[in-house]
Amino acid sequence: MKTCYIHSVVSISAQDSFSENDTIFEVREYSDYKISAVHPPYRDFIPLSQLRRMSPAVKMGVAASKKALEKGNVEQPDAIITGSGLGCMADTETFLNTLLENDEQFSTPTAFIQSTHNTVAGQIALGLKCKAYNTTYAHGSVSFESALVDAQLQIEAGEAKNILVGGVDELGTEFMDYVHLVEQKQMQPIQVSLSEGATFCVLSSEKKEGAVAVLKAVEIRSKIAEENIITEMHDFLKTNKVKPSEIDAVVLGNNGDAFDVYYENLQQQLFPETDCLQYKKYVGEFFTASGFAFWMGAQLIEGYTLPKNFFIRKAESKPYKTVLLYNQFKGSQHSFVLLTQC
Repeated sequence: MKTCYIHSVVSISAQDSFSENDTIFEVREYSDYKISAVHPPYRDFIPLSQLRRMSPAVKMGVAASKKALEKGNVEQPDAIITGSGLGCMADTETFLNTLLENDEQFSTPTAFIQSTHNTVAGQIALGLKCKAYNTTYAHGSVSFESALVDAQLQIEAGEAKNILVGGVDELGTEFMDYVHLVEQKQMQPIQVSLSEGATFCVLSSEKKEGAVAVLKAVEIRSKIAEENIITEMHDFLKTNKVKPSEIDAVVLGNNGDAFDVYYENLQQQLFPETDCLQYKKYVGEFFTASGFAFWMGAQLIEGYTLPKNFFIRKAESKPYKTVLLYNQFKGSQHSFVLLTQC
């Protein structure tokens, strides 16, 4: 399979990850069940005439994609591939509330048109005047990984050289409150912070100056029994000719719910001495939160120092050459992503 190089990774999150040097120096602590992203000055990336008509998801997506393309030295991508679990939730809420208020009559379609999952990718393409391959995956918590898989296939088939890949989800104003109420009724009272964010990267079939890392492998599994997670991870690593001892760091999607046992089993049984990191405690849970883990993995391989808050276990300082990302959502939609040094 052709090598898939990562030339840039940019992330907007509940931490200040979109700062000028893309490095988090001080971790922000949250206690609320709903936390907003740290929004950058969008006027630096988007004309004011367009900015006031954009939803938070579109703002995050356009700003992050522009910075990713700039860092990756790409003016016009050969494809734009995004993932989003909920699409533009704020516009969805506006449309549905208008239906209720007007008794399903005299409704304008604007909010509905702007609420679809592919709105972000469409706006990015319009801004770039890009007529290339453009698609969006709405696959729940593996939406971002689905976009990565598609990008790998495009590069392998020779259909594209430079691809803009991203994942984005927004909080909205009401829907997450309902989700929180349902969660509290159905599960034990564990506080899982719900959040939003956007991560965009440039993937390429060519190794150029400034390449960050290599996207070695991505796999998605629908269901894995708790007792089989060790075997499944072993198989994934064996397929990619990597031993567990060769993994320098594992980034896990712990969020504090009952399904964290998957991460605990891996940490204790398969990677008992490997550096382990977590991120949802600090950026919250949303369908494309794993994009932030992708950003963390790239940071580690590029040689940046992440705050100690992110580390569940930290060994002595060492270079990170191989980083494994693992995420799941309520025991399903498992994703394995392997990043290596160029």
